[in-house]
Amino acid sequence: MTVPPARGFFPRFCLAAALAVNGLVAGGPFANAATGRVTVDVEGVKRSATLVEHSRLKRAPRTMVIVLRGAAAGGRRAGLSRIDRFLGLDEVASSAGTVLVFPSAAENQWAIDTGRGADVAFIRALAAKLVADGVADKRRIYLAGVSSGGLLALRVLCEGADYLAGAAVLLANMPTTMAGKCKPARPMALFTLNGTADPLMPYQGGAAKLADFKDEVVSAEATLAPFAAIAECGKSRTSPELPDKDPNDGSRVVVEHLVGCKTPLEVYRIDGGGHALPGRPIRADRGAIVGALNNDMDTSRALMDFIRRASR
Repeated sequence: MTVPPARGFFPRFCLAAALAVNGLVAGGPFANAATGRVTVDVEGVKRSATLVEHSRLKRAPRTMVIVLRGAAAGGRRAGLSRIDRFLGLDEVASSAGTVLVFPSAAENQWAIDTGRGADVAFIRALAAKLVADGVADKRRIYLAGVSSGGLLALRVLCEGADYLAGAAVLLANMPTTMAGKCKPARPMALFTLNGTADPLMPYQGGAAKLADFKDEVVSAEATLAPFAAIAECGKSRTSPELPDKDPNDGSRVVVEHLVGCKTPLEVYRIDGGGHALPGRPIRADRGAIVGALNNDMDTSRALMDFIRRASR
C-alpha cells in the first residue's frame, strides 16, 4: 500500500492527537478505542460525526465504514455505546483495524426525499476529509445504513457514490419517489438484509411505518434491481439456508448470492423476520412493534466478513 504524501501527515497527526485528547471511552463496547469528532462544512453549515479508531498514529490509511443509524438506534443525543449495542460493529471492526464513522443527522432526521441534498453532500465531504487526513484508504470506503439510515444510504448510492467501494442496506427498501430516478454511477459491492414479516418496512413494498419515514417504498427485489442491472448480474442465484440455530425464533435466514455480477451482491432474506438485525438486541422503533428477531446469525460479523471479501 502506498504511504500518503508528506502534506497529509500533519492533518492526520492533528486528528489522531485530537482523538487521544478526547480520551479512551471508559467501559462499554468502545472501551479500547479512541473517539473524536470530525467536522465538515456543508453548504455553509457545520456538520459533524463521531470517529472511532482502535489504532492511531503511524498507521497507513485503513478500511472505513460510515454508519448511518435509524431512529431505533437512538437520536442525535444518543450515546455512542447505545448505538453500537444496536449495530454491534465495534467488536468485529476492532480486530480488522477498521475505522468506524457515525455521522449525526441534522434535526435528528435524514434528508431522504429527493428534494434536499445536504446529507448526500455531507457523507461525501466526510469521506473526502478522512481520506485527505490519511485516516481512510480511498479504495476501501464503505457505507452502511440501517432502517431510515438505510434509506439515506440508498439515496447516496443512487445519486453519486463513485467514491465508495461498497455498501450495506439493512432493513430498508427504496422509496417509490427514488426508484424511477436511481442511476448508480458504477457497479458496487452490495449487502442487503430484510425481514419478510417486517411490520415497519414492508418486504413486498407499500407504506413504511418508521417513526421518521412513512412514505411508500418498493419491494426488496425492486430495490435491488438497479444495482444488479449495472453490475450485469445473471438471472440465477445460489440460495443456501443457514443452519436453524434457534428453532424457537420463528424465522430462517436465506443467503442469496447473485451469479455473474461484476461486483459481489449478497441478499440476506430473513424469512419470518421483523424489523430487527439478526443476532443483535431487539429495539422498538420509538414504541412500535418490530416483529421477530432471528438468532441464526450475527449481522455485524456477516457484514464485516462481506467487507473483507469485497476489499480483496
